[in-house]
Amino acid sequence: MRSDIDIVVIGGGNAALCAAMTAAECGASVCILETAPKPYRGGNSRHTRNFRCMHKGPHGPLVDDYSEDEYFSDLLKVTAGKTDEKLARLAIRTSEECLTWMQEHGVHFQPSLSGTLSLGRTNAFFMGGGKSLVNAYYRKAESLGVTILYEAHVTHLELVDDRIELVSFAHEGKEKRLVPKAVVVASGGFQADTDWLTRAWGPPAKNFLIRGTPYNRGVVLADLLDQGVSSVGDPTQCHAVAIDGRAPKFDGGIVTRLDCVPFSIVVNKHGERFYDEGEDVWPKRYAIWGRLIAQQPDQVGYVVIDAKSLELFMPSVFPPIKADSLEELAAKMDLPPKKLSDTVAEFNLACGNTSKFHPTELDGVATSGLLPAKTNWARPIDEPPFYGYSLKTGVTFTYLGLKVDENAQCSTGQGPVRNLWAAGETMAGSILGQGYLAGFGMTIGTVFGRIAGREAAKYAN
Repeated sequence: MRSDIDIVVIGGGNAALCAAMTAAECGASVCILETAPKPYRGGNSRHTRNFRCMHKGPHGPLVDDYSEDEYFSDLLKVTAGKTDEKLARLAIRTSEECLTWMQEHGVHFQPSLSGTLSLGRTNAFFMGGGKSLVNAYYRKAESLGVTILYEAHVTHLELVDDRIELVSFAHEGKEKRLVPKAVVVASGGFQADTDWLTRAWGPPAKNFLIRGTPYNRGVVLADLLDQGVSSVGDPTQCHAVAIDGRAPKFDGGIVTRLDCVPFSIVVNKHGERFYDEGEDVWPKRYAIWGRLIAQQPDQVGYVVIDAKSLELFMPSVFPPIKADSLEELAAKMDLPPKKLSDTVAEFNLACGNTSKFHPTELDGVATSGLLPAKTNWARPIDEPPFYGYSLKTGVTFTYLGLKVDENAQCSTGQGPVRNLWAAGETMAGSILGQGYLAGFGMTIGTVFGRIAGREAAKYAN
């Protein structure tokens, strides 16, 4: 048992590192407990690639401007209003100063990626991706004297009245305890515990893929909820996207995501379309497709595109299935050939004038008389060869989490837990009631990680 640590930070991703660095810069002694082995440190953050950032005028790699109100409006669209406006606006406003802070802590940025992302004005892209960001933060944390323990499996936080009295964890084959002055929980959601996911979703969850880290099993979250720490969010709500059906069960990451949906039709196993593929620009709608696929038979969908659309999006790590005819493509994807051909023919007939087709913005090129309609980018699928991908639900992180206030502090029904803060995905449900906005998870983690680190250090000091 050790009692010489001011602050224990549980987790090893972006939010945890932001908290640890901030607390160390405030003069506190900090210990990070990261469940993963060192090569897999960083949680879901190592799979990220950008940070959504408010800015008044050009800012770093960002062009033009992106106001607080426009940012919040974008968030309202994807969450259908299910958000805490005070916390959301806090994250949005603070994001502008975070970009400079990130650079000061070793993060480098690059011009935005092109294609369906269309994010040059709203999102700052990390040079080297999330893994580079994570490595930079670990270097900085170590230079600040932060102690980092890998393969440190936290098993219990002892809540006594309104304080966390000790932290129990397994490390190097031994049961250990720390008695810190303050604790920051930044250990993500519960998505890697597929039994918990199945209890929330039912049997369909058995077919889900977990695109993020296999180490976010919700152990600390469950432990605190069992002790009466206040929760927020719906266990069935999550950041879930449509990913390549050939992706691994865990840790496939962002390279398994498919960005071709706006230029395709998407059918279920029966060869039937079920949703508007062109509803909005991809960064505002890609995260709904995981849930849409989850609602289809066997939790699987199929993308169909033709030759003229193949170069309009960033490819998956897996090559598409290719065929010279729709019937051949259907056979290769185990779809009913006649039904797929009929579905494509019906779609093609509903397409009108495509002269205003524009792949990176809403173009209004829509179908007519078709249900469901395709409201943008509706061009006939008629130029061979034809290409297809299978789609499965890829869960990134769950939204059931710890409820926090504007200081990132946790509470029970009796009031605040005096020395407990939360940041990142483990409290993102405080802001994300449903849906997702590209790059916003990194915004939440960075903003509330810094707040949690600052407040924990203030308490410890």
